[in-house]
Amino acid sequence: MLTAHSVPWYKALPPRSTVVPIIGLSDQTHLTTFSRGKHAWPVYMTIGNILSRTRSPPAKMPILLLALLPVPPKFTGESGRANEAQRQTNADVLLAVFDLVLAPLQQVAQEGKVMDCADGQTPFCFPILSARIADHAEHAAFQGIGSKS
Repeated sequence: MLTAHSVPWYKALPPRSTVVPIIGLSDQTHLTTFSRGKHAWPVYMTIGNILSRTRSPPAKMPILLLALLPVPPKFTGESGRANEAQRQTNADVLLAVFDLVLAPLQQVAQEGKVMDCADGQTPFCFPILSARIADHAEHAAFQGIGSKS
């Protein structure tokens, strides 16, 4: 029996179909120094198979804002157990929000969808989250990795 797992993924795609690589971007942003310094965490998305000269200029608006996440306040001098419980809660909430934000993409990635391309063609497309761009501090926060000082 032939399954998607028994052949390379690119051979399992239907004829005249293509993979659309989706790139996720995020960067914690400092909003204000008033009111104890507010921060937000914007989450963006762009398509990976467009030219970088098209994807890079902000005037062409190639990046879509998916979500604007609040950043929880820093921990105070409370007990280590309470801090660890809050860190775990923050991590669980973050993963739940990403699941919610990316749920529509997951369904289209599995089923595919006919989309218009810049070359005038209309292939059957499978948008796949293929990369995430963030700085080291965000990767550490997202992965739940702490640094011991």
